[in-house]
Amino acid sequence: MTRSNSTLRACLLAAALGSALVISACGSMPMSSSSAPMTMATQTFRATLSSAAEVPANASAGTGTLEASFDKASSVLKWKLTYSGLTGPATMAHFHGPAMPGANAGVVVPFPSAASPAEGSTTLTPDQVTDLMAGKWYVNVHTAQNKGGEIRGQVLAN
Repeated sequence: MTRSNSTLRACLLAAALGSALVISACGSMPMSSSSAPMTMATQTFRATLSSAAEVPANASAGTGTLEASFDKASSVLKWKLTYSGLTGPATMAHFHGPAMPGANAGVVVPFPSAASPAEGSTTLTPDQVTDLMAGKWYVNVHTAQNKGGEIRGQVLAN
């Protein structure tokens, strides 16, 4: 065997071993807290709710946080909303859109329950996906004292 053939075989062996190491490393990707693999097909969202973000703003001391994940393959949006300090019990909560901060829009997804923590999921239409990804959705929580909404937050991708 010639020296150039030996060198070529050594290079091919090194390349094959390197590929195996990369594949092995990729096979041990980190898991999410739910023990499901994190994928590029999932987009997470967050909103920080306050009375100042409502249109019009109000004097409530209430605050809240929304955490959501969107599965791009199935078009399923899952969310969890927590809040405290409202003027009274929440009467309803939902996603609105399309609207940027400072503008109001209609309800696109009502929450099954407004009680904190409010959790749910729904399958989005292609138009809803477009608006969500563009940051044109907001979430708000209503009370008897603030029928138009007590706290609100723009839903933004993480």
